[in-house]
Amino acid sequence: MLPLDDVSTDALRGLRGLCFDIDDTVTRAGKLQPEAFAAMWRLHAAGVRLIAVTGRPLGWANVVARHWPVDVAVGENGAGWYPGAHHRAPGVPPVGFFDDHDTRAEQERLLLRVERAVKERMPHVVKANDQGGRLCDLAFDVGEEVHLPADEIRALVAIIEAEGARVVVSSVHAHVVPGAWNKAVGIVRAVKELLGEDVAAAPEHWAFVGDSGNDVQAFAYFPLSVGAANIREQLPLAHEPRYVTEAARGEGFAELAAAILVAHQA
Repeated sequence: MLPLDDVSTDALRGLRGLCFDIDDTVTRAGKLQPEAFAAMWRLHAAGVRLIAVTGRPLGWANVVARHWPVDVAVGENGAGWYPGAHHRAPGVPPVGFFDDHDTRAEQERLLLRVERAVKERMPHVVKANDQGGRLCDLAFDVGEEVHLPADEIRALVAIIEAEGARVVVSSVHAHVVPGAWNKAVGIVRAVKELLGEDVAAAPEHWAFVGDSGNDVQAFAYFPLSVGAANIREQLPLAHEPRYVTEAARGEGFAELAAAILVAHQA
């Protein structure tokens, strides 16, 4: 990983938007950091598109879309999305999904099988405290209120995969993913549907910043991928970001935002 200072001014100046994870990228200990939130507003004022993409529930993504200065909020690692408050208008669907209704019904049955299998084989593992807001996935707490050791996380992953589901592990949750979505393809679909912009046609004009295992597909997809400094706590990863900030968490996000704004003003 290269230091953020190695990103060229031209690359930063050419950005149309910034896609960002939430937990431990703009938060610390579960709280939104003021440095990060203020940086979002500065980017918004400068005309930079902001795409929040999180493993948190779609119910949470709806709140983020309504109350943060974002253009799109993607939830459950790409399973669905909401338009930002300034994009909500008659004719704009209130929520979009990666998969259709019938497919989601099949996926729900898979999630129930996984939940039963985990309860039988690892009864001490608990669902995430935000499960009630989820519409498409199932999350187990591995690092938020409960801290599972690495060997137990590996055992949990094995149970989930044996039932036929994918699993991605973030800094706080193990997510059961019953569909083909991930953060990268979720961003592309959501931005196309809600903003009419084709990220796939020019991914170099969009940056991504994150910090953990459920960000690896986005790290691989975006040429300008950035890790907050605390990503070092999660290494090794299947795909690492190309660049890393000097500061951690919300301060790292603010560091990246400042570099983008300086480049846009140059």
